Order: sequence, then structure tokens, then C-alpha cells
Amino acid sequence: MIELKENSGIPSSMMIMMAIMAGLTVANLYYNQPLLAKIHFDLGINEVQANLITVITQIGYALGLCFLIPSGDLYSRRKLIIVSMTMAALMAVVIGLATNIYMIWGASIFLGTFSVIPQFFLPIATQFSKPENKSRNMGYVLSGLLIGILGARVIGGFIGEWLGWRAMFLIAAAVMVICLFITLQMMPDMRRNFQGTYASLMKSVLQIFVEKPNIRVNSIRAALGFGSLLAVWACLAFHLAKDFGAGSDRVGMLGLCGVAGAIIASGLGKYVPRFGVHRFSLVGAMIMILGWLVALFLGNNYFGLILCIILLDIGLQCLQLSNQSASISENPSASNRVNTIFMTIYFIGGSLGTFLAGWGWKTAGWKGVCIVGIVMASMSLAITLKTRKAF
Repeated sequence: MIELKENSGIPSSMMIMMAIMAGLTVANLYYNQPLLAKIHFDLGINEVQANLITVITQIGYALGLCFLIPSGDLYSRRKLIIVSMTMAALMAVVIGLATNIYMIWGASIFLGTFSVIPQFFLPIATQFSKPENKSRNMGYVLSGLLIGILGARVIGGFIGEWLGWRAMFLIAAAVMVICLFITLQMMPDMRRNFQGTYASLMKSVLQIFVEKPNIRVNSIRAALGFGSLLAVWACLAFHLAKDFGAGSDRVGMLGLCGVAGAIIASGLGKYVPRFGVHRFSLVGAMIMILGWLVALFLGNNYFGLILCIILLDIGLQCLQLSNQSASISENPSASNRVNTIFMTIYFIGGSLGTFLAGWGWKTAGWKGVCIVGIVMASMSLAITLKTRKAF
């Protein structure tokens, strides 16, 4: 098997494989969102307990980002990816066969932890591509990642409606097994980036976090935006079931609107250097607030929900593109570890938004969810206004 060398180039077949695998593995986090209402009724649990499935899965992903991804600089990335795919397949089977909510919660945290595989692929695409192809190849992986995030809700919604929620997780396990065999055939060995122990590696991550305040600011305000976005998906299935009498397939169809929003925002990244992280963050948060106001006043019809979802996706793209690129530029020689910090905080924000949305739904229904989304986007906006001089 060949060994990749830094800046020497990546075969096109491997780039295609990583882009596809990024989408298929990150999808494990989002299959459950359109299925929450079905799980709620099937297991006889309340809506908050069902909502915790998504929260726990995202917490698991944050743990994987924090503790697994940095180890890619120290250990064989190929072996880490293979082990992660194997464990993700096993956990998906456990969820598909679960007889109670506790089994689902337990398996969900590990499913989230071992679905961080795309975050191994991004540094690979950056480190081993030829210099003139680094941005392009990283874009391929990010495109696959985004399609997986948005497409998972569509697929989960339709399969849940046609075959049931358990079938979705068993299919997800089969997909991971297929990915595993392809990875065994196509993923080469790669040189490790860090010499030392795992403890010293993690200490260096903590040191970057402490010494780089701009990375912390960028990560937190993007995380608040991500939490605001996920609030809508956390309770959308409940909203459609209760107020529209609609099934999980409608949640999946609304996921296509998220794809539309992402496509609209896909070309924004090239403008970040021109307008700066402050302006992008300001505009992104304001667009998200506008999206939530639409959801609050027009959320009882499909037009309002569609417009809300598109605006939220565009706003979040502005926040993530600008803040993630600004964070990495703070310490380019440690981009993988900086990305670990950014994405860990980012998904903690997503978990917080999902949890608070469940609380908001229980307290005040759809209006409560909208208030949670507005508050989180407003907090992101407040950070931008407060730190203007820093950028």
C-alpha cells in the first residue's frame, strides 16, 4: 500500500472516497432528528426524553472531536478511521434493536463519538494535497460533509415513514460496514505529525486554547449560531406532528430546503478575506434572527418554515466560514488542533441549542423553540458587537 507524503498530492479516487465517506459518516448524527416523534410514540416516552437522543448524540460527537481527533497527529489515522467505522456500525445496530430509551441513549453517545471521521479527512486533504490544490480538495470534503448533514434528515424522514425508525439505524449500520471495506482497500498510510505522548498532545491543545483568545471568541459565537440552527431541527418533528398532523417524510422534505440554503451560501467563503470575520459574523447572526422571527410569526404554515430554514442555513454559513477560517489563521502550524478546539466548542453549542429547544417546546411549544433560537443568535450577535475592536 502506498504512503502519502506531505504536499505530494492525493489520488483523485481517494479524494472522491473521502468526500463520500464524510457525508455518509456525519449523517449518523442526524438520522434521528426526523424520527423523534416516532420513537416517542413507539417507546412510550415523553418528548423531552426523545429530544435527549439528539442531545446525547451531539455530546458524543463533541467528545470525539475533543479526544479522538487530536490523536490523528500521534497515531495511525488509517487505524483510527477503521476502528471508528466499526464502532459506529455496532452502535447503530444497538439503537436499531433497542427495547428501551436507556439503550438508545447509551449507544447514541458512542455513535456520536465514533462519527467524527470527516474531521480526520479534512486535515488529510490539507496536509497531503499539492499546494495549489489544498483549498479545492478541502472544499470537496466539506461539500460531502454538508450534503451528509442536510441529506441525512431527508433520508431519515422518508425511510422512517416507509420502513420505521429502527430500519433507518440498521441501514446506517450496513452503510458503515460498506464504508469500512472501501476504506480498507483505499486508505493509505500517512506520516504522523506529532512526536510525544498523548498527554503532551492534549496539553498542547489546552495551551493553544488558553493562549489564543480570538480562537475562543470565534468558536463560541459560531457555536451559538450552530445551537440556534439545531433548535429548529430538534423540535420540527414534534411541531409538524402536533400542529400539522404530518409525518417524518415532511421533515425530510423540509431538509431539502436546508440544502437550498446551503447551495445559496456555498460561494460565500471567497468573500471572507475581503469583508472580514466581523462583518460576516454580524450579518450571519442578523440573518439567523430574521429567520427565527419568520418562524415565530409564520411558523404555522409551510412557507414560513421553508423561509426560516433557508435563512438559518445562510446565516450559519456566514458564521462558520468566517470564524473557522479566522481561527485556523491564528495558528496555521497547528491547524488540526485548532480545528479540534473550534469544532468541539461548535458541537457543544449545538448540543446546548438542541437541549434548550426541547425545554422550550415543553414550556411553550413552538413559540418557546423560537425564543430559544432568537436568544442564541442574539448572544452570538452581542459577542460580535462587543469584540469589534479585536478584529
